[in-house]
Amino acid sequence: MTIEKQETSHEFLHDYSIVLASASPRRLELLRQINIPVTVIPSKFTENLPKTSTPAEYVSATAKGKAVDVHAHHLDSLVIAADTIVVLDGTILEKPRDDDHAREMLRDLSGRTHTVLTAVYIKYKNRNRNFYVETEVTFAELSDKLINWYVDTGEPRDKAGGYGIQGKGAVLVEKIQGCYFNVVGLPIQRLFSELLLFLAEDRS
Repeated sequence: MTIEKQETSHEFLHDYSIVLASASPRRLELLRQINIPVTVIPSKFTENLPKTSTPAEYVSATAKGKAVDVHAHHLDSLVIAADTIVVLDGTILEKPRDDDHAREMLRDLSGRTHTVLTAVYIKYKNRNRNFYVETEVTFAELSDKLINWYVDTGEPRDKAGGYGIQGKGAVLVEKIQGCYFNVVGLPIQRLFSELLLFLAEDRS
């Protein structure tokens, strides 16, 4: 299905009860930006899976856990869940425990390239679709003064890797390679395409 056809044929999405299994205001804003009607029902899935698998397997399993948790209580809804992690030298960086941990993360990321992975899991009735997207992000060299200023803004506290590219954290980023929205928390073009293909199968 081409993008042109997708843009003129996605109104049927309004026929579905679509649930976003996330409390992230950033993900909700991105879905609203492309006119996907959603109800927010945050997952109660505990995000403490052992980090013994690959980062891609870990983030995919977490997204699946969120979707399955919400879908169990909303069987007639189409559930979209996502999880985002930052990976540096094979180590998964999630949300910082506190401000000191955020400073530690930012010092590690300073002047280096890391990978942001967002996994998405779509579940509707007895069907599902899942994928993940990677984006390479390179940080500028960060002084302690800049790190302290940024941590004091409070922005790192609920962000994977301790920064938000869509906010004040933009001043930390030198360049990216790949999808910007993936770093924000939802690879919106890929999600849009996968969602339409998934529902086209349902309607065929």
